[in-house]
Amino acid sequence: MVTVRPHLWFGNDKAAEAAAFYAEHIPDSSVGKVLKAPEGVPGAQSGADFVVEFTVAGMPVIGLNAGPELNLDEAFSFYLLVEGQDEVDHYWDILTADGGAPGPCGWCKDKFGVSWQVIPKELEELCGTYSTSAEIAAMNAMLKMGKIDVAALKAAHDGA
Repeated sequence: MVTVRPHLWFGNDKAAEAAAFYAEHIPDSSVGKVLKAPEGVPGAQSGADFVVEFTVAGMPVIGLNAGPELNLDEAFSFYLLVEGQDEVDHYWDILTADGGAPGPCGWCKDKFGVSWQVIPKELEELCGTYSTSAEIAAMNAMLKMGKIDVAALKAAHDGA
């Protein structure tokens, strides 16, 4: 059987800490196996956390404690689909805290460098297929936002 799952490289030995953070804050998330580095792995201390298997919102993920040479960036992100403004605010605050950073159009980075898109279902509904003037107005409003503002999306959509 063939499977696919993301494999994320964490610098500064943060894979297990990131997995525990997601398990604490994202529903249907958990930490699985934490494998220790065997003797002789370049850049890894023997017996230190090395590979971490975890789940984020039901999706299996592998985290690797990697050196500083490779860093996570926006080319990969978790798309966190949420219900309404309260959940946008809740997850945005959690993910941008303690060294995380806000970004444009619903994107942010957590303190581990992982990019997230915190997207309310209303955004998908209001933007639809980007084929009507109302959908395009909602999309254009979103393009000017950092954290998504559901009320502003609805106003742009309804005002088109």
